[in-house]
Amino acid sequence: MTSNRGIGHLVCGRRAKWLVLVLWLVVLFVAAPFAMKLTDAQDNDAASWLPGSAESTQVLEISEDFRPEQIPAVVIYARDSGLTDRDRAQIAEDVRQLKELRDHGIRGSETRGPVYDRQVDPRAAQVLVPITMDEQGWERISPAVDSIRDDVGEGGGGLAVHITGPGGTSADFAEAFEGIDSTLLFSAMVVVIVMLLITYRSLTLLVVPLIAVVCALFTSQALIYLLAEHAGLTVNGQSAGILTVLVFGAGTDYALLLVARYREELRRHEDRHEAMALALHRAGPAVLASGATVVLSMLVLLAAEMNSTSGLGPVAAIGVAVALLAMMSLFPALLVICGRWIFWPAIPHYGSPDPTERGIWARTGRRIAGRPRITWAVTALALAVCSLGLIQLRAEGISNADAFTGKPDSITGQEVSARYFPAGSGDPLVIVSDRAQAEQVGRTVAETQGVVPTSLGLPPGTKPIYEGKVLFEATMTAPADSEAAKQTVERVRDAVHGVPGADAQVGGGTAALLDMDKATTHDNVLIIPLVLLVVLLILCALLRALIAPLLLVGTVILSFAAALGLSALAFRYVFDYAGEATDFPLFVFVFLVALGIDYNIFLTTRIREEAARQGTRRGVVTGLAATGAVITSAGLVLAGTFAALGTLPMVAFAEIGFAVALGVLIDTFIVRSVLVTSLFLDVGPKVWWPHRLAREDGGAANRESVGAGVSRSGE
Repeated sequence: MTSNRGIGHLVCGRRAKWLVLVLWLVVLFVAAPFAMKLTDAQDNDAASWLPGSAESTQVLEISEDFRPEQIPAVVIYARDSGLTDRDRAQIAEDVRQLKELRDHGIRGSETRGPVYDRQVDPRAAQVLVPITMDEQGWERISPAVDSIRDDVGEGGGGLAVHITGPGGTSADFAEAFEGIDSTLLFSAMVVVIVMLLITYRSLTLLVVPLIAVVCALFTSQALIYLLAEHAGLTVNGQSAGILTVLVFGAGTDYALLLVARYREELRRHEDRHEAMALALHRAGPAVLASGATVVLSMLVLLAAEMNSTSGLGPVAAIGVAVALLAMMSLFPALLVICGRWIFWPAIPHYGSPDPTERGIWARTGRRIAGRPRITWAVTALALAVCSLGLIQLRAEGISNADAFTGKPDSITGQEVSARYFPAGSGDPLVIVSDRAQAEQVGRTVAETQGVVPTSLGLPPGTKPIYEGKVLFEATMTAPADSEAAKQTVERVRDAVHGVPGADAQVGGGTAALLDMDKATTHDNVLIIPLVLLVVLLILCALLRALIAPLLLVGTVILSFAAALGLSALAFRYVFDYAGEATDFPLFVFVFLVALGIDYNIFLTTRIREEAARQGTRRGVVTGLAATGAVITSAGLVLAGTFAALGTLPMVAFAEIGFAVALGVLIDTFIVRSVLVTSLFLDVGPKVWWPHRLAREDGGAANRESVGAGVSRSGE
């Protein structure tokens, strides 16, 4: 047994395979109970999303000294023809009942209202019900709103009753996130099963990667839960949902690549242990490099200002790292334990011919080899044209009204409220200043454009003074999640910051949105170049070259731009979405580059292996023929798993899922199979510079011989 196969035998040897299986069974037995608790460890409060150094975050922290963190639910009553005496009596009775509520953190005694839209012949009334936030506050917000709804009912007889404001909207978001883990798990599993059936055409074979992926998911969820509980790792609904997609997508990709190489070796070796050891030895570096690219790219997110983005980094990195470990240990052990019959009915028998040598990808490679320069030029131009759709990109944030794929009650209530009351009602500005300058700060706020002058006041249940500071609120004339409201926040901040000695700060929901936008813009500028640098360094280390990595990074950037451009056009003219979240380009970039580069790694490592034997140009065609089918299958699986995000009723998730899925398909069918192939064929041996392959090229055949046919040396 040669030494270079020894590592493979550590996981797939005649005895080692059973030890690996037992170890993973123990891990799964221990991990499963903790994995089930991950939802309980999620932190979905404002601080887990906001940038830590932002002014709104500081105001949020200071506010907790004045009062428990609260979020108001706004009950809106409306009748276009005017509220009747019966309506007003019902509202008064509802308020009496609301003041008695104490369930789920509701501070009924601090209920404010009713406030009518006008003194004579009112058409609408609103009531504010505070809900206290503690460690479990965000988990209780939906039940709290349900309790309020039980008291006020749903209207009828022409009287409209809605629950809106931050409390109502948050409850609808919580409902959208409810069951996200199980929804994504089921959706991703269905996609993987269908794609594995298409790829393998074997009911028996698809079970093995599914087992390995599920083990990886449970193990990573358990590890993340423990880190969240005992090491301060922040996990929220977004990162937990993306974790499921990443583990399924990346894990299945690695399984597909390993199975393809194992199938090749089974045709050349009678002993399946030997075949798997060789498959791990030859495919292992590409799989490890791919996994390292994703893990390191995700860890780059730790540099982000946004807490939600920086928290996603380690969560995603842990998920992919565990998936990589499972696919390099448990998965090959299971394949060897099962034997060749697992491939039934297409069992790869010893000595049978390799079908990839005569397949569609071999023919594609030979056709590209005839005119590589014009092929890559036309392909690059087409992708550049697609990227022009970027002019339709509106990554400036999504309002609450546009955040859902449907129209929940809180959004309807928000629209009704805006017809009768200042649009910012229920989600006020929060201002903190020194006591001595509080009066001047208050006048400054009231005189600022966009603020309702008579709205300044002390919220109920709030300490009037704490350590020489005061806190008060003000209502804006514009909807709290609108661009006009953000401009009002900037005007108020500029004004109060100019009050000498006031040390005034402005927070609240709108201020938080503004700070998130600024932090995300900063993160885009910082994170995207860092990820590109990480990818470039890994490619240089893997290929031991400089030209090839630069070409690959260039194709990835072009692929990303094309995917984003086409997605922007689809969002405008097909799905009719109002815009994109400010972090949309960053997330799409990170996932596309980190995951999309996998296919280039799979292809180029095989090309390099073949180039050492038969020259670069023939190696390109042979590498494409050998990897084409498996990379196509892997791309379809990954695209499908990200498309599963579209099952969630939130626009931001649907947009990320669509754009990443589209980008992966572009990478799979155009960039990897056409653009990279034609570039490598055109550049030839120099693509490996400064490695000696750039000079020696294995005594390679020239371009004309590539077009004549493809041969592959035996072992």
